[in-house]
Amino acid sequence: MRTPDDIRGEVALITGASRGLGLLLARELARHSCPLIICARNQGELDRAAGQLRAAGAEVTAIACDVTDEGSAQLLVDAALQRYGRLDIVISNAGIIQVGPVQASDVAHYETALNTMALAPVRLALTALPVMRSQGHGRIVTIASIGGKLSVPHLLPYSTAKFAVVGFSEGLRAELGSGPVTVTTVVPGLMRTGSHEQARFTGQAGKEFTWFALGASLPLLSMDAERAARQIIGAIRRRRAEIILTPAGQLVSRLAGIAPGLAGQVLHLTQQLALPAPNGDGDDQGTPGHELNPALPRRAFDRLTILGRAAASRFNERYARLPLRRPLFAGSTSCPHRSQSCQPGGRALSRRAPARG
Repeated sequence: MRTPDDIRGEVALITGASRGLGLLLARELARHSCPLIICARNQGELDRAAGQLRAAGAEVTAIACDVTDEGSAQLLVDAALQRYGRLDIVISNAGIIQVGPVQASDVAHYETALNTMALAPVRLALTALPVMRSQGHGRIVTIASIGGKLSVPHLLPYSTAKFAVVGFSEGLRAELGSGPVTVTTVVPGLMRTGSHEQARFTGQAGKEFTWFALGASLPLLSMDAERAARQIIGAIRRRRAEIILTPAGQLVSRLAGIAPGLAGQVLHLTQQLALPAPNGDGDDQGTPGHELNPALPRRAFDRLTILGRAAASRFNERYARLPLRRPLFAGSTSCPHRSQSCQPGGRALSRRAPARG
């Protein structure tokens, strides 16, 4: 196995870094003395994350922007170059989780998922790549999912986007080879980040929330998120092509490749036995988990999800009424056009409200 690189001083850009895995990756990179560029849509959440990182000694530039806006990739890369003169690590982590049966989804769910978790990473990688090539060094990292190796029932928009981004990341790795710019595809399974609080649920939303929260909380089904972050940074330092984070994930990935028919039958049987039946068309965006009541008695549910709820509190996934309106640049960097939302050239970025990013 390749000896881990010393990444001290490498400038790292992380999307979706205000909470969950993105925040944990920022913490790990800060422990390696990497200057950080972090971004998210919500100014209040971003400020909270930046404050936590700075309190731990990190050097942070926080930029509030929506990764689905076409100008955001160039703006983030330009911010790194203006502040540090280089960009060494790019981690596309921003995402949204939509849970529910296919009958309760529509094309808009897929568009949101693809814009956030497939097209946004493509834009960012293609924008960063010329910079990394010119400096003779770079690491492009795609946070995918086991859902990008095996499509899981009731997570179809999510899996569709993750399959797309796995294809891009693996293809880009094949084109670039082993350096000087390398690509790492990260394939996590369920992690205890508290993501069930922010995920959106359609169909029988309370029942969907219940099974997903249990899966994202129970130790035999989910992985400790801090351990996952350490392993991901280790893979980045070794310039690994791919990391599948758990033995169960490796097994599932291999099963899907070797026996796709069998894998599909097992998943269909699981859906029939364990997942809620369709119930109407749902609403346009779904209901966030923090607004839902579980299908189990509250005391039992709280006991079973205690690890997930603790993770939600520790990793900023707990719902808080924070301001949505924000300047594009936050923290130590100010917007050069002095407007609340802009892209290079001073044109306003759109104010639509898609997925988290």
